[in-house]
Parts: sequence; structure tokens; C-alpha cells
Amino acid sequence: MLDIRFVRENPEVVKQNIKNKFQDNKLELVDQVLELDQRNRDIKKEVEALRAEKNKISKQIGAFMAQGKKEEAEEIKKQVAANGDRIDSLSQEEKEVEEKIKKIMMVIPNIIDPSVPLGKDDSENVEVQKYGDPVVPDFEIPYHTEIMEKFNGIDLDSARRVAGNGFYYLMGDIARLHSAVISYARDFMIDRGFTYCVPPFMIRSDVVTGVMSFAEMDAMMYKIEGEDLYLIGTSEHSMIGKFIDTILPEDTLPQTLTSYSPCFRKEKGAHGLEERGVYRIHQFEKQEMIVVCKPEDSMMWFEKLWQNTVDLFRTLDIPVRTLECCSGDLADLKVKSIDVEAWSPRQKKYFEVGSCSNLGDAQARRLKIRVNGEKGKYFAHTLNNTVVAPPRMLIAFLENNLQEDGTVKIPLALQPYMGGKTVIK
Repeated sequence: MLDIRFVRENPEVVKQNIKNKFQDNKLELVDQVLELDQRNRDIKKEVEALRAEKNKISKQIGAFMAQGKKEEAEEIKKQVAANGDRIDSLSQEEKEVEEKIKKIMMVIPNIIDPSVPLGKDDSENVEVQKYGDPVVPDFEIPYHTEIMEKFNGIDLDSARRVAGNGFYYLMGDIARLHSAVISYARDFMIDRGFTYCVPPFMIRSDVVTGVMSFAEMDAMMYKIEGEDLYLIGTSEHSMIGKFIDTILPEDTLPQTLTSYSPCFRKEKGAHGLEERGVYRIHQFEKQEMIVVCKPEDSMMWFEKLWQNTVDLFRTLDIPVRTLECCSGDLADLKVKSIDVEAWSPRQKKYFEVGSCSNLGDAQARRLKIRVNGEKGKYFAHTLNNTVVAPPRMLIAFLENNLQEDGTVKIPLALQPYMGGKTVIK
């Protein structure tokens, strides 16, 4: 959420940013919020004047009463009462106007970084760099669920009977591989100086609206019926929410945390053939990383965060690339975002396995996450990035480590988490 003062002083910048994100339907919101802002300031000014006048003339009542001028005193009482009624009316209008301003400001997108490429949607995202050589082996790579089924590692039919489409049972060595990847990712991030955390898996509505846009909320979140609680779509939500309405001493920054959680998502809409199986599902587990830092440090941390994911995937012999998200593909709160995509030998293309985002002070402003520094209080910057998210990550792992004889090799880094196994047979 932008600062209303910034919108007031830079309306054309805000409008151009909306155009750059190809959201022209929101242009009128800028003028609407500026009109409301002017009305809000006019109300405050009038209320201040009325209160000053009320205090001034109230002092005259006692003087008139002392002089026996009851009629004059009564007239002044009427004027004081009228001023009071007007103040009450304006105060009520002020609350309504401020609520309208907040509602609009929650929809106006954050100012994107100048380095973000302009584009309408994800088809115009820009490749930044490849890491590792993408290999297509001489033998055929089966679909990921077929690989898992050969190890008796997945049961989709039972999951459909128990919970419906979009769920799964992982079994045996595949289930163990899933847990091993999560544990390895946890230790990988701890070794890089991040504090490990297991957060709440449900959050209140004020946290939900603080960490994401309304459009994202509607498309992702499951509401707990009868409770002011939502199941988290990613632990970033509750990890950033950890700092809601706090003032952090500047010398405690940066806050660098890595968290484990299950994740729950509606995944509205149709997603195509390549997203059957366990590619896009309603429930999965993830290792996440978040940073709360000073504004001047956020771009430095942005570079570090996505590099962590690249480095982890490369230790597991998985080629990856980074993709800069264009303006039209950025969620409204984001300043800049890079996706990490893993190579799929079967599809002969890359697919998304993680996303790194710098949100500037948008979440901090909504959640009131402030920093107490030498020059006073200011809003922190927040960032998040996926470490790994099985089972999607398992797709990349299985395809890239599958051998011609049907076994799956276990990279050296993961072997301690698989009981010393070098292959899955």
C-alpha cells in the first residue's frame, strides 16, 4: 500500500505505474482517492476550527452567568451544542471517508522498480541466466506420477476418495525423499545464517489483507467457517505476520528467517495437461525464507535470496534458470520478482519451482511493521523466497536424476537424509 502523501504529491507517477502494469481500469481510482483525501483534510480543518471556537465561546458562559445574563448564556449554550453536533457529524463522515481511502489504497498497485521489464503477462517474462547444462537423455522420461508409481510411491486414487482431486498419498521411498528434501533445505538455510521457525498454519483476516492483495486472497485462501481464521497458502504469510504492529530496534535488523509449513491453496481455474498429477495441488509442504530489513538493504537481500534457491538446486544436480517477472506478471504489492525454474528433461523446457519477491514497504505499511532508527521511525522492507516446495520440486528431482535402468540416483548432498542410500531402486 502506497503512502497517501506520495499519491497526493505524485499522481502522474502513480498513474503511469498503473499503465505499466496494464491495469488501466484502476486509473480512475487515483482521482477518486485524491478527492477523498482532499475532503478528509477539509473535514479535519473544519473540526479543528469548530473545536477551537467551541472552547473559546464556552468560557463566555460562566462570565455571562456571573453577570446575571442568563439569556446571553443560553444563546451561547445553543451555539456550543450546535458546534458539538456539527463536530459529531463531521467525525462520523471522517471515519467513512478514511475507510473509503483505505479501501482504494489497498487496490492501487505498489510502485515497481525501474529495472522491471514491461510486459502484459508471464509470456513476456525475461530470462536472466541459466545454471547447469539442461540435458535430454537418450531414453524416454516418463510422466512424474508414472515414475513414482514404479516405486509404489504415490496413491492418487485413494486420495481422491478421501479428499477429492488435488490431493495425494506419498508412500515409501518417495515419501522419504519428500521429507529428505525438506530437511536438507532446512539445514541448507540454517547454514546460511537463517533462523529456523515453524509458524502457525492459520492466520487472522487482518494478517491476510496485510500480506497479499484481495485478488490473490480470493484465488488462494481457504476460510475456516465460523472463525476469523484462514489456512495459510505459504508460510510467508504467518512469518511476515509475526511482526504485525511492532516497532523493531534498528540494530535488530535484518531479521532473516527460514520456515517450514504445510500450504493450502484453492488453485482456482483450469491449468492444462502439464499440471495434472502433483504439479498443482491443494495441499503441499514448503521451506520458505523471509527477510525484514532496512529499505536501503532490500535489493541486496533480494539478490541473496534467489541465489540461495539456485545454489540449493544445483547441489541436487538440477539445472535451473532465473526469470525476471515483467510488470504485468507482478502482484500488486510487489516491487520486483524473480522466478526460479527447473529443467524438465521430459518436457524439454523449464518450469517454475520458486519465486523471490521484494515487496518494499507495502506489507510493512499494511501491517504497521516499523523500525526505530537514529533518525526516527520508518517502515521496514519485506522480502520472501521459496527454498523448496515438494512435491513440485520432486518432479524436477526425479526427472533429472532418473537413470536408464529405472533407478533414481541420490546426489551426495542428500544421501545423509536418505539413510546413506545412493540410489532408489
